[in-house]
Amino acid sequence: MSIMMTPIGWVEGGRTVPDDDDWGDSRARIVLDPARFDDEALMGLDAFSHAEVIFVFDKVGEDQIITGARHPRGNADWPRIGIFAQRGKNRPNRIGVTVCEIVSVAGRGLEVRGLDAIDGTPVLDIKPVMSGFAPRGAVREPDWAKAIMENYW
Repeated sequence: MSIMMTPIGWVEGGRTVPDDDDWGDSRARIVLDPARFDDEALMGLDAFSHAEVIFVFDKVGEDQIITGARHPRGNADWPRIGIFAQRGKNRPNRIGVTVCEIVSVAGRGLEVRGLDAIDGTPVLDIKPVMSGFAPRGAVREPDWAKAIMENYW
């Protein structure tokens, strides 16, 4: 089975290099495709504090895809784990997901803070963050995962 998707828009501005850390203050704008959407598409999104953005790591080449296990960030001090036990960009379908802060909404443009996607990245979807969809109960994660996040935001 093959699934085809068309981006709803693209990331404009923000960072141009996909570094691993310091995304917290990164500001970018998501601009919807004017051929498909009018100003009503983002209507009401400004009532929310955060949005979940689904995008494609389009700069990751076929030869960079990982389907097995590796050390996160190549750090041999951390355990080898499968690609689905980490959030790296070298994923089989190259899909990225980030919850980011909504700064402003205007027309077909959404300005966000903390989106870990670079300028030109294709965006597949935007969803408002609603507390009812947050994890129920405590979130469990290993120490190495906590260490990765120390400088991420």
